[in-house]
Amino acid sequence: MANSIGSVSQSDLVSRRQKLRRQRRLKLVVIIWQIVAVGGLASALVWAITQPIWLITKQEQFIVEGNQLLSDRAILSLISLDYPQSLWGIQPQILAQNLESHNPIAKAKISRHLFPPSLRIEITERRPVAITQFKSKVGTGNSQKMGWLDAHGNWIPLESFSALERTGSLPTLKVIGFTEQYREYWHPLYQSLSRSPVKVFEINWQDPGNLILTTELGIVHLGPYSSRFSEQLNVLDRMRELPNKIDVRQMAYINLKNPDSPLIQLPNKSRAIKIGISKKL
Repeated sequence: MANSIGSVSQSDLVSRRQKLRRQRRLKLVVIIWQIVAVGGLASALVWAITQPIWLITKQEQFIVEGNQLLSDRAILSLISLDYPQSLWGIQPQILAQNLESHNPIAKAKISRHLFPPSLRIEITERRPVAITQFKSKVGTGNSQKMGWLDAHGNWIPLESFSALERTGSLPTLKVIGFTEQYREYWHPLYQSLSRSPVKVFEINWQDPGNLILTTELGIVHLGPYSSRFSEQLNVLDRMRELPNKIDVRQMAYINLKNPDSPLIQLPNKSRAIKIGISKKL
């Protein structure tokens, strides 16, 4: 009986060892096939992406979206790219950053598309709200150039939206004397103007000590720009009945330097001769 058990056990051990060897060989074969398959797939992928069909060969392969003021052609003219270019060799983020470096474009996002091979450009434009002659320092002198301002005081070259001049879609608000020092004040100032019922045609900022508005009610002197600007506009709005109170042709300007005590300056008179205007007007 003992010999029989020993014989069976020995036979069973041999069978198990053979089975384990077959399992190891099978696993090795599977691993080898996996390596071959992955390598083949990688080679096929490399071969596929290097084929001519994945090339950007012309501007027509750029798809521009989100632009309302700038034409597709104007945006594409800002992209410097030598053709042909591999779709995979192009760096969308760098192209987008280059676009954003141009003033008319606030934000750009570029993504690759495979079928058909193309690049999609999503644009957020800077919207002009006023035209200005921007003054900037160049070396020891000053440089003046016409352009547009957006709501945040960013300067945009005049020619950027030249196509819209024919449609009358560009803003008519004019700003005189705008400089870099006023940029931080422009956004709150413009927000207040856009909420005001009184139509403003021109902003004269040549004198930092006296901001002058040309409005539908006449010329308005406000003194230096301050946190009371919105209050000054509110007082101006309450003066809408002014033409019914006085002959505006005899008025030089409205003085709102102190909005608590609005005044009318008459022409050809001593500066001391002014007419008090009630805030209830």
